[in-house]
Amino acid sequence: MAAVTGRKFFEELGQLVSKPVVVEDTQGKTYDGILLGYDSQSMSIALGDVMGLQGKLFHRLFLTGNTVAKIMATETPFNLNGLKERLERVFPNMVQAFPEAGILVVMSKIRLNETGIIEGTGPAADRVRDIYKRFVSETT
Repeated sequence: MAAVTGRKFFEELGQLVSKPVVVEDTQGKTYDGILLGYDSQSMSIALGDVMGLQGKLFHRLFLTGNTVAKIMATETPFNLNGLKERLERVFPNMVQAFPEAGILVVMSKIRLNETGIIEGTGPAADRVRDIYKRFVSETT
């Protein structure tokens, strides 16, 4: 059970990569920036375009894991599992999810992410595109 919850934790954290976050350190200082990456062993993180103390902008900020108290998402991540479930209604047993990459693959040939279809053409891709557009319009 611990392995499943650990994997889920890192899937959730992975969904925040390339997204805006607010990080609070153990001293209570906060940093607004884009989460560029993290080390799963030490929980150290890399932030980009960071608004720091007194409004100073930093290109990159690296915080060691033992100084990170909180990582807070400032926007709701895209519901990749919800889209997968919606696609599986039309394409049963033909949808694969790669949550760490934020990608779904339909029929082993149509790839899409939160922005839409990345790869794939033809009638099946058109159907996937329609489902994606309807899903986005209903969930935003």
